[in-house]
Amino acid sequence: MNSDRKKFSIVVPVLNEEESLLKLYDSIHSALETITEDYEIIFVDDGSTDKSYQIMNKIYATDQHVKLIKLRSHFGKTSALDAAFQHTKGDLIITMDADLQDDPNNIPDFLESLRSYEVVCGWRYKRQDSFTKKISSKIYNWLARKILNVNIHDMNCGFRGFRKEVIDELDVQGEMHRYLPALATWKGYTIGEIKVRHNPRIFGKSKYGFKRLWSGFIDMLTVKFLISYSTSPAHIFGLVGTILSTTGFILGLYLLVLKFIYNFRIGDRPLLLLSILLLIIGFQTISSGMMAEMTSRVYYNTKQTKPYIIKEVLEHKNKDDYVTE
Repeated sequence: MNSDRKKFSIVVPVLNEEESLLKLYDSIHSALETITEDYEIIFVDDGSTDKSYQIMNKIYATDQHVKLIKLRSHFGKTSALDAAFQHTKGDLIITMDADLQDDPNNIPDFLESLRSYEVVCGWRYKRQDSFTKKISSKIYNWLARKILNVNIHDMNCGFRGFRKEVIDELDVQGEMHRYLPALATWKGYTIGEIKVRHNPRIFGKSKYGFKRLWSGFIDMLTVKFLISYSTSPAHIFGLVGTILSTTGFILGLYLLVLKFIYNFRIGDRPLLLLSILLLIIGFQTISSGMMAEMTSRVYYNTKQTKPYIIKEVLEHKNKDDYVTE
């Protein structure tokens, strides 16, 4: 892979979007051709089972600006984005979805806003989705703002802009692509927000569902833990363990007072079992915190294996290895 820098990179993860890809490419190309020739478009096939990859391959063959990455299986959007990030050459990186709901005509707005901010998030302020999806999204975003303390309207919008140095510092897994702004804020980067046009979905099928919503909520809690306790997990485990152990100790002390001062029988009292249980759980929780602390030390001193496998990367080395129509 050559190391020539580009002005910016457009990253598009793709999963079964065969009907929208050609129109998406045309829209991106039209939006960019008046800005600069110094850009790249990176399509990442995340294990599509339709003709998406074949269509992307044809696009790649006719445009020197296009790069194509194929994953060996469906590893998820976070993995697809990370695979693209590892191969970007742009100083500015813009991510967008492949379903045509993101409008490429907003790309210049992101580029302009990235002059002032290190991360720029899209806000689908007039969202073209079902009523149920819009309501659940409002609840989700309200929770995200409260839990993660990041004041943006649309945490789940995939239309975003990043400076390259931000991407180089972020390492995410699972479904945590949603929380790149929160992780960037944690690292101290500046966050901006712009209103973007949102189009109705006309092709394909939405990947949205209860399972995705639930996994997103769990990842939100994971991000909160990472932000608050990633370098010192023993703090939270130690706090919980101490509360449990102290409660068990106080209950045990109370029972001892009843037995030796008031001569009450305590052997058959459920409170005795609860006291012992709290002491044991408290001790185990503190021990888990110590193990987590040691694990975190190992994590920050070892190279992590990527949770995905790239099957192939197609990249033009010069202007002569693509065909023109």
